[in-house]
Amino acid sequence: MASQFQLVVVSAENKIFDGQVKSIRVSGIDGELGVYAGHTPLLTAIKPGMVKFTLADDKEEFIYVSGGFLEVQPKTVTVLADTAIRGDELDEQRILAAKRQAEETLSKNTDADLSAKLAREIAKLRVYELTKAKLASKH
Repeated sequence: MASQFQLVVVSAENKIFDGQVKSIRVSGIDGELGVYAGHTPLLTAIKPGMVKFTLADDKEEFIYVSGGFLEVQPKTVTVLADTAIRGDELDEQRILAAKRQAEETLSKNTDADLSAKLAREIAKLRVYELTKAKLASKH
């Protein structure tokens, strides 16, 4: 049995990643999902957060997604998201400023849209921090 499979991550704007991986981890609407080669076919919605995947050389990469869908086929896994951003392309200062603004506004009133925005910014920050830690460990 093959130990790798094709992963394709696509946003509304472009293809973010297309390559062979050993595994993928993502937050589905019913909980965390781990996918390895030979996984049962599946189609599910995913939450805003992180897509973490392990490459053939055991390096890990992280992509922020705004939610979307995960499709698992016998040889290919596809992540479809409105927004997908590689961890190394995230801007920490912009994320922190947006998070701060959402927290301040949320403290003044309760709004489901603001709560969702805050959750998205926290997810982006987590992807940024993991990517930064990975890059720091290389040096």
